[in-house]
Amino acid sequence: MTTAASVGQKLWNYCNVLRDDGLSYGDYLEQLTYLLFLKMMDERSRPPYTLLPDYRPPPIPEGYDWPSLVARDGEALESHYRRTLETLSRQPGTLGVIFRKAQNKIQEPAMLARLVKELIDSENWLGLSADVKGDAYESLLERNAQDVKTGAGQYFTPRPLIQAIVDVMRPGPDDTICDPACGTGGFLLAAHDYIVENHPAMDQGQRAHLKDRALHGWEIVDSAARLCVMNLYLHGIGGDETNVVVDDSLRSHPGVNYDLALTNPPFGKKSSLTIGNDPSGPQRESLMVERPDFWATTSNKQLNFLQHVRTLLKTQGRAAIVVPDNVLFEGGAGETVRRKLLAECDVHTLLRLPTGIFYAQGVKANVLFFDRKPAAESPWTKDLWIYDLRTNRHFTLKTSPLTRADLDDFVACYNAGNPLERAEAERFRRFSYDELTKRDKANLDIFWLRDESMEDSATLPPPDVIAEEILEDLRAALEQLEEIAGDLGADPMQMDDV
Repeated sequence: MTTAASVGQKLWNYCNVLRDDGLSYGDYLEQLTYLLFLKMMDERSRPPYTLLPDYRPPPIPEGYDWPSLVARDGEALESHYRRTLETLSRQPGTLGVIFRKAQNKIQEPAMLARLVKELIDSENWLGLSADVKGDAYESLLERNAQDVKTGAGQYFTPRPLIQAIVDVMRPGPDDTICDPACGTGGFLLAAHDYIVENHPAMDQGQRAHLKDRALHGWEIVDSAARLCVMNLYLHGIGGDETNVVVDDSLRSHPGVNYDLALTNPPFGKKSSLTIGNDPSGPQRESLMVERPDFWATTSNKQLNFLQHVRTLLKTQGRAAIVVPDNVLFEGGAGETVRRKLLAECDVHTLLRLPTGIFYAQGVKANVLFFDRKPAAESPWTKDLWIYDLRTNRHFTLKTSPLTRADLDDFVACYNAGNPLERAEAERFRRFSYDELTKRDKANLDIFWLRDESMEDSATLPPPDVIAEEILEDLRAALEQLEEIAGDLGADPMQMDDV
């Protein structure tokens, strides 16, 4: 029996072969994406698919299809493969996103021939269930994220965290769902799977909506957008057209609002763009993007994504957004955004995440849950419930990874079925609107549990956990220094006098 694990292992074994040709994991995954897509388009152009009443021929230009690759060897294959990638990169729709700026990274023609004829051509990919081929591809994405040298981990949110967020958000079959920083598509895929599993009685219209119109994403990085579109396609989502846009979503509002926004925007240094509603404000050397629908003007990417997500929601729309700690306490624009958010939206839940769970290192993050509300004279936020999964919890990517079971208590406390009956617990506390707004700068960086590692009698975590936490603190400090240096116009590597 063919399983996702066996297919994934088969695909991954070829990566080790191609490593000898100088390919990185990311390079291999890209080349695999191109070839898999072409092979499946070829399969779709043959029976039994051509016999279906709604059959449409695949949008592959003649002469640049899968048979044209299989028919060639050696340098002729390598040369035609390059022309094929260049031709397909100019096509519209899904083709244009998957093959955008595509290049052949396999320099040895014999290696390319092995990949085409021994691995890809030997399997009937459309004959595999969406679960098998989709889960196999997901496993490759996770392995690629573990390669810290390429930085691919910044586009991959831990799947147990995504699953818990989607479980409490409970998307429905009629919802429209967006992710303005979709990476490899984890949130969109998890929302799709949740709807399929929890709404088995969907009618034909709802199924068509879920496949083609429900999920929308933006991704600024070509390679990540490519992997996202392919990930969704292998899971049976989308078709010749795609709802994933390759662009900086912060630059403008799409003109459409959504029922749900689920996202983990990129962390890191300040943006070269200053975005906001004050075009006359200080711009330094950055470019100014005017967003009159924003509350504050800032170059802080995370604050801008928080504002952007609010604008994407319909009235009564719901959001879950991963934010770094500085969004909870930073002054200036940060305070403005927090006070506006608390007043104009129902900011009802904050999940404080442990360290050591992200492939991108140095991340101290939280998940902020809020609902957009109509204009009102009184503040919409009545109580903010904070769940602390960080204090006295220690995770590492290899020896003690985060699992879905680690989030069971949070999901139970969230009580998505009846949030009015929430109850306080050791790690779950309620803070009123008045308490929050009376704090200095409306600081939401709130702790109440005693950190056992600070006590003399404490049993220290394992050395690898301590080392990883120290490294994360150092990386976070370095990022803050780089931001300060950027504001001062200095080179952060030459800050001996700072």
